Amino acid sequence: MGIPVFDTLGRMTDRPALTLYLGDVVRLRRAHPCGGTDWLVDRLGADIGLRCETCGRHILVERRLIERRLTAFVRRGDPVLSAAAAPRPSAP
Repeated sequence: MGIPVFDTLGRMTDRPALTLYLGDVVRLRRAHPCGGTDWLVDRLGADIGLRCETCGRHILVERRLIERRLTAFVRRGDPVLSAAAAPRPSAP
């Protein structure tokens, strides 16, 4: 009898990953307690940094959660800025 394998990461989907840029303004399904629904993307990675456009509160949200709760892009950011801020591999 083999060892049971537990799926902790969830199933991979056929959908491509959502492309986010620094400076994007997104609208999420749930409103912030201050009443704001628009969020500025100010950090990219496994966790996405969002800043409320209404009150300025900063939160970190998992990328998967953003993909599920995103309803619209209010304004798109700059892809060049995002590429410039991406980490570069170190030279050997």
